[in-house]
Amino acid sequence: MDLSTLLKPDAVKVLATATSKKRLFQDLGDIAHSAYGLDAIQTVDALQERETLGPTGVGHGVALPHARLHGLKTVIGVFLRLEKPLDFDAVDRQPVDLVFALFAPKDSGVEHLKALALVSRTMRNAETCAKLRANTDPAALHAVLTAAQGAQAA
Repeated sequence: MDLSTLLKPDAVKVLATATSKKRLFQDLGDIAHSAYGLDAIQTVDALQERETLGPTGVGHGVALPHARLHGLKTVIGVFLRLEKPLDFDAVDRQPVDLVFALFAPKDSGVEHLKALALVSRTMRNAETCAKLRANTDPAALHAVLTAAQGAQAA
């Protein structure tokens, strides 16, 4: 499993602003719909439901929202870079500007966990996050994310 199979280039976006966590989830749902054909409403509902179990803001400006969805065949991702950081109830109480959302099949067990671990490792890398924050081009962001994993494996 690698990030290039989880994340389509057209599922990487830069948002000028997100006014709330709910609005951010709606943006994620819209992008998941346009990039992967997912039902946007079902996607948003699943993200909100998961978030009620505990915030997915992991600290250092990073959030990893995730949800399981009916009808998916494989784990997929959406990445957003926010130009204006958003309060996300993160564990360190810092606003979030890097959001990597994962969507997994409802019955996926270990695959979902492997994907979450992979994304978490990638997003914990300070150098990778600095490169993501320094770029505003979605293609460059996708390249940084997929190259970051290769560098970690080496």
